[in-house]
Amino acid sequence: MRRRSAGPVDAARPGGRTDTDDGPTASGAAHGTWLTLGKDGRLTLYAPVDGGLLRWTETAAGGPRWSGPHVVPVPGLTHLTVVQGADTYVHFLGRRERTGADGTPAADVVHAIQYQTGLAVTDWRSLGNPDRGPERAARLAPPVGAVAADGTVHVFVRAAGGNLMLRREAPNGKWRAWEDLGGAGIDALPAPLALAGGRIEVCAAAETGVMIWRQTAPGGDFAGPRGFSLRPAPGTVAALETAPERATFFWTDADSGAAAAWRAGGWPVPLGGSPAGRPYAVLRTPLDGYDYVVLAYRDQDGTATLGVGGAEDEAAGFWWYGLAEPCQGTPALARDGHGRVVMALIDPGGRPRVARQEDGPGLALTRWQHL
Repeated sequence: MRRRSAGPVDAARPGGRTDTDDGPTASGAAHGTWLTLGKDGRLTLYAPVDGGLLRWTETAAGGPRWSGPHVVPVPGLTHLTVVQGADTYVHFLGRRERTGADGTPAADVVHAIQYQTGLAVTDWRSLGNPDRGPERAARLAPPVGAVAADGTVHVFVRAAGGNLMLRREAPNGKWRAWEDLGGAGIDALPAPLALAGGRIEVCAAAETGVMIWRQTAPGGDFAGPRGFSLRPAPGTVAALETAPERATFFWTDADSGAAAAWRAGGWPVPLGGSPAGRPYAVLRTPLDGYDYVVLAYRDQDGTATLGVGGAEDEAAGFWWYGLAEPCQGTPALARDGHGRVVMALIDPGGRPRVARQEDGPGLALTRWQHL
């Protein structure tokens, strides 16, 4: 792992205590933005649990106290993705498995919303399955999503044929039918991104390289896929708007095993670091008056790693810090109600841990708080 001895970031300091409290524990980490900031300045953390999801909520903006876990039942949930829109509404997308009256297993995509911090989640609504026939339908991949600037929810799923399917809301609030966006041999976790100008872009690793879909205009059709002969490791792609209407995609390079950043029209920029097997958590934030990107991921040894570098200035170098904190899945990054960077992870026992940016220059994290 490449490390820098100087720069805008100070090494994060691990620590914590053993948590012996009783109560439900998470079965892993959710996909997407599972640490969210509400309109009232409070953070909420979500995690899957057998038969539903768990929710922890700050009792005041900026913490440090949290309430929870609160259990939201979702029978049959096998995968949870969390997506937040500019309106701060939190959308839950799930893959659900059920057994029909005839004993045949079935899978579908479900959706629910939390409109305000700490309040109830709406009823879960089925969005169906883009594939027909029991065998193909059972191969339903996990849903991922993005919420456009106008609040329109877009749900993307890799179909059984390896192509990308889309289901999205119509202007009247109803759901349109599934749309086939094409492609072949794509990864199970494409990376959609809602740009501030209203368009959606999607990047997916594929057997042939990388595929990109771009919405032609806010609310419009999707052009693509456009293919690029690049080598991201499957399951590692993440997306972030790093300048107005410009997306940067981050992934683990399949050949070098290091992180890379890429924007269409250029070549991937190597960032160093060690291999990540899952998508990166991504966050854009000011540090010491400059525009920075923060990345976090689970290392191959099962511990969390944090990286920081200039937004769209990746060639100047990334600073990587192994945090010595074991975790499940991808960590989460957010800014709290006071603008401080917060990192969350799910430990091997299914308990969330949270570290917050300390006052002062750079990015030093507090000791880990066990929720």
